[in-house]
Amino acid sequence: MRYRAQIEYDGTAYFGFQRQRDDQPTIQSELEQAISRLSETEVTVRGAGRTDSGVHAWGQVIAFDLEWRHGEEALLRAINAHLPPDIAVQSLAIAAATFHPRYAALRRAYEYVIYNAPIRSALRRQKAWQVSWPLAMERMNDAAALLLGTHDFATFGQPPEGENTTRHVYQAQWRGRGDELIFTIEANAFLYRMVRSLVGTLVEVGSGKWSVAQFQEALEARDRAQAGTTAPAHGLFLLSVTY
Repeated sequence: MRYRAQIEYDGTAYFGFQRQRDDQPTIQSELEQAISRLSETEVTVRGAGRTDSGVHAWGQVIAFDLEWRHGEEALLRAINAHLPPDIAVQSLAIAAATFHPRYAALRRAYEYVIYNAPIRSALRRQKAWQVSWPLAMERMNDAAALLLGTHDFATFGQPPEGENTTRHVYQAQWRGRGDELIFTIEANAFLYRMVRSLVGTLVEVGSGKWSVAQFQEALEARDRAQAGTTAPAHGLFLLSVTY
């Protein structure tokens, strides 16, 4: 039986989602070990997105095949009982035998959190990027609006497969929450490090180092060397996957 599950995780202690060397803990390897213990056979877990080292997730989607006779709720509880505290299955259901969480996805949404204050925060050090200087959110939103629609995003990332760097962005917007600035972006797919590169470059706009026009020129250049700063991984969250 193929199962589909939504998971959340704190990526601080992991080398990303995708399985790496045996001495490098990853989200995929932890999930596979936990689920394999239930069947005493090797289980392969597939994910909707290959998040980088230190990146977190609220709504990662996975799929796996397993022989299980005790119901879906019991399976969810059993998997969580074998997972470390920083990874948790939030929901689980039987899926079609052909379901693949990556290739069936229509949209993915990410959120990036900036802690915009001069004094460091002990509690947010691994969940937000501290930018200690003032940022103009209005200018950042003017630049973010240029991302909407279909564009070649070669300036802001590399394709995970093949050479296609064109993506369609449905949403790209900053909002404030106390002393935090939160960027939400949703697209049909993303390039490798695209969100972090966009965030870092938008911060250049917000700080006044770049104009909105310069941001547009960089986007249209389709040249990776024209991007600004790449934001650190620990402020990034995979928010949701739409099917």
